[in-house]
Amino acid sequence: MASTGPYGPTPRWVLTLGGFAVLLLLFPAASAQQPLGTGCSQSSNRTCEECLKNVSCLWCNTNKACLDYPVRKILPPGSLCQLSSARWGVCWVNFEALIIAMSVVGGAIILGVAICCCCCCCRKKKSHRPDKSEEKAMREREERRVRQEERRAEMKSRHDEIRKKYGLFKEENPYARFENN
Repeated sequence: MASTGPYGPTPRWVLTLGGFAVLLLLFPAASAQQPLGTGCSQSSNRTCEECLKNVSCLWCNTNKACLDYPVRKILPPGSLCQLSSARWGVCWVNFEALIIAMSVVGGAIILGVAICCCCCCCRKKKSHRPDKSEEKAMREREERRVRQEERRAEMKSRHDEIRKKYGLFKEENPYARFENN
């Protein structure tokens, strides 16, 4: 047994099989790339697709040049190629659109996580214990119910006394009069 997951220990063969599947997924991507010996400048004045077969290359649309991606910097500098005309990975997305899209997606994810955290914290706080106003309302409701039952019992006994006094008291069984005679 290798590691423990949410359903118990994970067998080693599952981990090996998962690693093999990842290698199979990466193999087509590695075979589609150009060999490491070929430089990006050899793909200049060709097409964007040919340039971007090598993941270390950057295509500049303004001068149709295939350049080495500056790996020491996150974004290519403006002196190398403008962000609006720089392509990397795929030809149909420029760096400006990529930056905007990634920041929107990142902001939405951060906002979603923050909302989930707030909801979880508020739910724990509410279900943890009722506050003082809720306790007071529950006590008052119970007191009113007890008083109402006391008044109801008192009114019933008073009505029964009046019925006895005037002979209107109902007997349990109306046919009992005939049986006793």
